[in-house]
Formats: sequence, C-alpha cells, structure tokens
Amino acid sequence: MLSIAPPDHAQHSLVTHTIMSSATTTAGAGDDDGDEVVHDFAPLLLVYKSGRLERPLAMPQVPPGRDAATGVVSKDVALSPHTFVRLYLPPAAAVAERERKLLPVVVYFHGGGFVIGSAGSAAYHRCLNDLAAACPAVAVSVDYRLAPEHPVPAAYEDSLAALKWALSSLSSSSSAAEADPWLAAHGDPARVFLAGDSAGANICHHLAMHRDIRDAGGLKGVVLIHPWFWGKDPIGGEPRSPSKQKEQQKGLWEFVCPGAVDGVDDPRMNPTAPGALGLENLACRKVMVCVAEGDVLRWRGKLYAEAAARAKKDVELFESHGVGHVFYLLEPAKEKAKELLDRIAAFVSTE
Repeated sequence: MLSIAPPDHAQHSLVTHTIMSSATTTAGAGDDDGDEVVHDFAPLLLVYKSGRLERPLAMPQVPPGRDAATGVVSKDVALSPHTFVRLYLPPAAAVAERERKLLPVVVYFHGGGFVIGSAGSAAYHRCLNDLAAACPAVAVSVDYRLAPEHPVPAAYEDSLAALKWALSSLSSSSSAAEADPWLAAHGDPARVFLAGDSAGANICHHLAMHRDIRDAGGLKGVVLIHPWFWGKDPIGGEPRSPSKQKEQQKGLWEFVCPGAVDGVDDPRMNPTAPGALGLENLACRKVMVCVAEGDVLRWRGKLYAEAAARAKKDVELFESHGVGHVFYLLEPAKEKAKELLDRIAAFVSTE
C-alpha cells in the first residue's frame, strides 16, 4: 500500500491536482510558503500548504479493447458520472458457451492507499487481462472516487454500488435492459469472487462483511492481496519504536478517513481490533490471503488469515518470498508474479 518501490527502469507520470474551496486556495505566483509540504505520504501523495496535491505514482491510463497477448477483450461501463467498471471477457467464454457452461466472476478493486489508482491504469489493465485469461473468468475491475477530494467512505460506497450492479446483472430476475450482456451470458452467479490489492483488499473485506452482500448470497470467496490493514499495537515484525514507516501508515489512514473511530484501530483498518465484527460474518466460505516477504503489511495479512481460520473459513495463505508490496503490478513478467497469478487462478477455478 505504502512502500511501493518502482524498478529503476519504470516510467511514472506526474499528476497534480488543485483543491479549491473556501478553506483552501492555490498559492499565488512567488508564494514560496504555498509550496510547503504539510502532509508527506510519498510516493503516493504530497499535500502542499496551498492545497495543491501531487501524486508521483499516478499511473497512465489505457483504453479497453482486445489484448494481443491473451486474446481477452475489455470494455468500459459507466455506472455514474464519477465511476465506471472495466469488464474483461476471456477467449474461454466462447468455448464455455458452446458447452453451455458459465465462468466464475472476479470483481477486482485496485489499490493505492485510497489516493491513487484507477481501473483504467496500464498496470491494472495488464493485471486484469492476465487474471481473466488465467482463471478463466469474467472480470469486473472497479473504479472508485479517491481521497482526499472524496474521503473514505466514498471508495466503499462506490465499490458497494459497483458490486451490487454486477450481482444484479448476474441475477435471473434482472431485465435484459438492466443486465450487462457479458455478465448475464457468461457469468456464474454461484461463483462470484472479490479480489483486490492493498487498499483494494481492504475494500474486499469491507464488502464481504457488509450486511447487504451477506443477505444477497452468492459470494463464494475473497482474495486479499497484500491487504492494507494496520493497528495501534504492533504485531510480528512491525516497528515497535516510532518510525516514518509506522507513522505513515497511521497518518495516511487518518488523512483519507477523517471520521475514523479510534484511529488505526477503526474496524475498517483493523478488522481484528477489539469490538470489530468477527470474521465468521464474512459473506463467503473461501478466503485467500496473499502476502509478500518484503512487505511490512505481511504480519497483518497473516493475522487476518489466522482469524478467518478460527472463524471456520476455508483459508489459503500464500507468501511470495524475496519480493515486496504489489511487486506483481510493477514487474508482471517476473516468475514470482506468474506464480502468484497461477495460485489465485487455481483458488478461483477450484470448486
């Protein structure tokens, strides 16, 4: 979520935004004081005194279409004036249709600390093409509003609306006008999985615990990849003494979610905090947690897997060795990335 270290050869676009409000104005020309950084969440976000936002890791956008490497086709569907989903249909869908079979559905939520990322970014487009082909599955990549322009819970609300839209399209009770034709024709309503990385994995947990999703039924599993969870009391190998890494985790969450209850022990950030709803309330039976050896968040991922197992869920914990946070997005051709993809695909495709 936070300690993303791009490879030296990677090229990242620089995107800046300006917040204009009665409380925040852009610094005028020559106003050096306006260039003072008041919140440093590098490399994800820098917030200047003037109200200017700088997102050093903002990813370039790419259009949907046919992927030459996998044969997967994709399209965008607008859900509101500010959100959309990108759907992916693998070549296996045609074979399955001839055999009168349906494919699992993977609803994916991108990461980025709730402040960067998009379903249309090049890294996630590559990932979803590969994932849809490997499973094979119909994939739905969700775009949601970002903080600080839209603080949490906006991301949760947009993601819930997108998931409900997907589930509605899979429902036999939906009219042809309401349902997306790819989901209606090829998606199996009994095999719906949520997947996401970092903040997106956090969203997956939130949705799987949501009463509306539990009541709807049909959710078969969740895949939490390097999930962004934290807490006040350090666990495992997390820093015990004050450190920039420790404060950054706490500071970013409280910045993107100003209404957080009890800071990083808010159940949305710490699902095992005292008073948090138990994981027996997850709307699915299968849980996969993926962690990376070089990621400070791995201890929280492991703790979540242990809690899910105690809640009598079918849990798979997979650790990638010698790599860091969301490494597979930065270097998808790496052998470790392929290994992770294969394990996720097997989890989704196994009955």
